[in-house]
Amino acid sequence: MRFLHTADWHIGKSLNGFDLLDDQQAVFEQIEGIAKKKAVDAVVIAGDLYDRSIPSEAAVRQLNAELAQLNLTDHFPVLAISGNHDSATRLGTGANWFAQTGLYLNTRLDSAFEPVTIGDTEFFLLPFFGIQAVRNHFGDDSIRDVNTAMARIVAAMQERFTPGKHHVLVAHFFAAGSQRTADSETLIEVGGLSAVATTTLAPFDYVALGHLHNRNALHDDRVRYSGSPMKFSVSEADQEKGVWIVDTDPFKAEWVPLAPAHDIHRLTGSFADLVANREQHPRDDFYDIELTDHERIPDVLNKLREHYPKIVSLHRTHAAKQVDPDHARARRKQSPIDLLADFYQQTMGIDLTATQRKWASDALSAVNDEEEE
Repeated sequence: MRFLHTADWHIGKSLNGFDLLDDQQAVFEQIEGIAKKKAVDAVVIAGDLYDRSIPSEAAVRQLNAELAQLNLTDHFPVLAISGNHDSATRLGTGANWFAQTGLYLNTRLDSAFEPVTIGDTEFFLLPFFGIQAVRNHFGDDSIRDVNTAMARIVAAMQERFTPGKHHVLVAHFFAAGSQRTADSETLIEVGGLSAVATTTLAPFDYVALGHLHNRNALHDDRVRYSGSPMKFSVSEADQEKGVWIVDTDPFKAEWVPLAPAHDIHRLTGSFADLVANREQHPRDDFYDIELTDHERIPDVLNKLREHYPKIVSLHRTHAAKQVDPDHARARRKQSPIDLLADFYQQTMGIDLTATQRKWASDALSAVNDEEEE
């Protein structure tokens, strides 16, 4: 059995106001191409197909078309679950019909214990869940945290294991040992605990996880995050995106990178340098820019966007700082020019130049002359 493991598509997401649907479509086409080239037997999507519980009409059309392409046109069995960003009810509409064509979309905990068998492998599709749903399913109010809940879930799934088959869990949660490494990731907090112990997942030959966007958030041969297929925040700028190709017998997991349609870059420099070097950077990519200029530049964001249209964040190396109140007493004894120099040094991090001191002195003298008149 060979399958492609992906997750966290977040169809409909925007990046600081910039629409990503075209980029998401381009990445999907790469995933489809990899599935064909690697001749996989199935495609696994481990949750967060949409970015929000009530997706836009455009997002719904795009995801529907992508799933139809994989399942109806390319004839791949697709195994998918709802994540914490999805509305389980909305996403699950039509799931019973979809299964007739090999699109296995599970959004209900109660349905997670019936495996989907493809070749030599049984897939258990566990959607994002709350603790109360687990209590209700087992009729046990003593289930208080996510690890207790998962222990019960895994034990119940083991009872359905067919001897001689491989067993894969598809799930969407925060696993023990993982590190949250991106602003766009949302931790699951249920029952006061946030992480599922990987030891609880040991009965499975492989656990295909969604939720964290960085595949390196967890290092375990048999429990893996695929990460998101594209970068969704500046904090993900340095991450390599891709998918896992998993073989069950003999077990092997191969990482296949995905190329961004438009990458995210971090740039640091003065306004003049950034403008002078604009030809070195793709115009249509996304940019996080840190300005090193000390002086204020009016309308700087719009001026930079003439050269870097997709600036997602702009900040300064030398941002103004709040003045330390401990200097208040000492300042009472300082001259006006010394007060200005001290204030400027604290807020800007540099001293007044001789020219600036002369401007300030001339301006102060002019004010004093007017008052005397």
